[in-house]
Amino acid sequence: MSQQQSVRIEVGGVALHASTWGQLHAARPAIVLLHDSLGSVALWRDFPAHLAARSACAVVAYDRYGFGQSTARTDRLSADFIAAEARPWLQAVLQQLGIGRAILFGHSVGGGMAVAAAAQMPQQIVGVITESAQAFVEDRTLQGIRAARIDFADPQQVARLAKYHGNDLRQARWVLDAWIDTWLSPTFADWSLAPALTQLQCPVLALHGEHDEYGTQAHPQMIATLAAAFPGQGRYQILPQCAHVPHREQEAKVLQAICDFLADLDIPTA
Repeated sequence: MSQQQSVRIEVGGVALHASTWGQLHAARPAIVLLHDSLGSVALWRDFPAHLAARSACAVVAYDRYGFGQSTARTDRLSADFIAAEARPWLQAVLQQLGIGRAILFGHSVGGGMAVAAAAQMPQQIVGVITESAQAFVEDRTLQGIRAARIDFADPQQVARLAKYHGNDLRQARWVLDAWIDTWLSPTFADWSLAPALTQLQCPVLALHGEHDEYGTQAHPQMIATLAAAFPGQGRYQILPQCAHVPHREQEAKVLQAICDFLADLDIPTA
């Protein structure tokens, strides 16, 4: 199994915590993971190491600003936070690690960030894989968030989340509020991934669990359809008997789907 190495990425006074698995090499693209709304590097668990071993590509994951071991924050997320992740944050990770070409793998909101970043950085992003990504604000998504808000009214739930965000209850509370308040805000109601999808210049694979509690199959269908600037560019795969975290619930199937996607890009795997 590939060894995990940690690095700090400095961006204008903000420190981002990142980890790498496998050897970064100019001849092969790195796979960069973008976590979900409550996520962090630690919450990927063993998946990055397994992905590096199966894909023979270096894998990079980083804690977004305000998450995990990165610099804490207290401000509110802007309504364009999904598109804004590309610059300066993802861009700085790629630059400081010397990554010239990347494949982005984004879970949940990280999938939207992966699409938006690829649209903005076509010279560097050679492929996008979304997992359980939202493409628009759907009633089912909001229902899931409202249910989670009730669950997290339990202080023990917040304490568990804090373990993955600097062991800091205040930071964990910010993470929760950034997710819940942003998605439930009326100013976010019209958000859509459509503009970014229509600008993509790279292949896209949308993975989605059959029983995803935060979105119907309309999301991967929209991602695949709007990304299809040329035949075969956009496609989706529904994972039966799977909910919102396929890389944990059905890791073997997700790894195989990624390797098949890499093969379509003429990137040999292990």
